[in-house]
Amino acid sequence: MTAVGEARQRLGRIGVGLMTPLAPADEWRRAAVRMERAGYGAIWVNEAVGGREVFTQLGVMLAGTDRIVLGSAVANLWARHPAAMQGAASVLADAYPGRLALGVGVSMGHIVEASGQRWTSPLAKMREYLDGMDAAVEAAPVPSVPFPRLLAALGPKMHGLARDRADGALPAAMPVEHTRRVRELLGPDKLLLVMQAVILETDPAAARGFARQTPMLTLPGSPYVRSLRNLGYDDAALADGGSDEVVDACFIWGDEAAVAERVGEHLDAGADHVGLTVFTPDLASAADQFERLAPVLL
Repeated sequence: MTAVGEARQRLGRIGVGLMTPLAPADEWRRAAVRMERAGYGAIWVNEAVGGREVFTQLGVMLAGTDRIVLGSAVANLWARHPAAMQGAASVLADAYPGRLALGVGVSMGHIVEASGQRWTSPLAKMREYLDGMDAAVEAAPVPSVPFPRLLAALGPKMHGLARDRADGALPAAMPVEHTRRVRELLGPDKLLLVMQAVILETDPAAARGFARQTPMLTLPGSPYVRSLRNLGYDDAALADGGSDEVVDACFIWGDEAAVAERVGEHLDAGADHVGLTVFTPDLASAADQFERLAPVLL
């Protein structure tokens, strides 16, 4: 079976993102076990440059669980040489057959510059990086089950690269219309994994106020702003953390039934899998919210 076929079978339709920056390893293991027992298909973790290194993190959680898929959403290409990316993913996929998904991302300019590196064209950088990964395949272990390679992609050019050079795309924080357009561009034979933030709050003002505290639309050179402009949102809609329409399109908020309905819209629009993230101060609180959602999602 191909990496795409294997991933569709193993990931299931719903996963969770555990994005808390720093926590002891035991807390990560406990949270991962709770998500596996709740029935989710995958756990997604992220990284910047430095700090919590994503492959080490994935290894800790793979070792502490039995069946759930662990994925990077995403592994920052500025954090390692492309041969190291290929080698690390191959080692984990060999050790835990069928349980690794590799999401690769080009990050954002302010993060890269803060790490002491020089920001360059994201598309050119990703192409060059994928060339380096491909050149390193023969030197890496060969897993018995192929792992999917996904690109964090918000714009149509990166979506095209995901279609041509990867197993699919992994966009985040975008409206349902974006999911529909990406599926059309990718075609039926590529994976589309969508990351969405959830706010379990039924008061509209409170939910939207919380969403506007995130830096998604205020970061310098935000790729989210560019992508939303491509969907037709104007400067007024994107100002001051986003209009109500923008916030409601990019964030899932409400009670459990409302969350399930919005997740279903992304699946109906062509997503193979939706990974959900929540805003909590610690991993235990995140696991509490995901356990609360599991009966309506799974």
